[in-house]
Amino acid sequence: MTITPETPDLDAVILDYNGVIGLQPEAEQWQHLARLAAWPDNNIATFQSAFWSAREAYDAGQLSDLAFWAQVLGQHPGPRMLRELRAADTAMWTTTDDDVLAVLRHAHRSGLPMVLLSNAPHPLSDVLDTTDWCRELMTRALYSARLEACKPDPIAYQHALEATGASDPRRVLFIDDRADNCRTARDLGLRTLHYTGQPADLAAALVHRTG
Repeated sequence: MTITPETPDLDAVILDYNGVIGLQPEAEQWQHLARLAAWPDNNIATFQSAFWSAREAYDAGQLSDLAFWAQVLGQHPGPRMLRELRAADTAMWTTTDDDVLAVLRHAHRSGLPMVLLSNAPHPLSDVLDTTDWCRELMTRALYSARLEACKPDPIAYQHALEATGASDPRRVLFIDDRADNCRTARDLGLRTLHYTGQPADLAAALVHRTG
């Protein structure tokens, strides 16, 4: 766990979704998605490579659902396959970590503003907006597809900072599971927590405000 720089209190928190609040998909979910895509030999490694090669543009709102899956598959899916792929893709990113949510609920009870900043395409963004935890805990929820900018683009962070209402970025904690995203946040003057899957680290980072 790395938290920098220290300040005695926090005015707000900016949180990543996947890898912090959201759990990574399991192998069975990737296999299900590859089967829906009729991927040759159900080869998960090559499927994931094709999936991720087109994902940043999709997350940034530069590709429609159809265009994203056409790039992944190398051909346009039919309407039924597109619906099934979109639904399965969205569903496999929606499982949350109950221990993380418990920590955030404690912080929320203290009155700490929390803003979600997620690299997510439109279908996932729409679903996350409807979840109980998002409605309960987040002051604002910002998504790359709507911002048309993915982390670590500084523009995404600037939108999130404005959403917190905080005047001093040094009193805002940015939490993400990717080191490159945290580096950009530090360059912009935010405190950072590179989250590595330990809810106790998250609780410790919030202790100045909630203890």
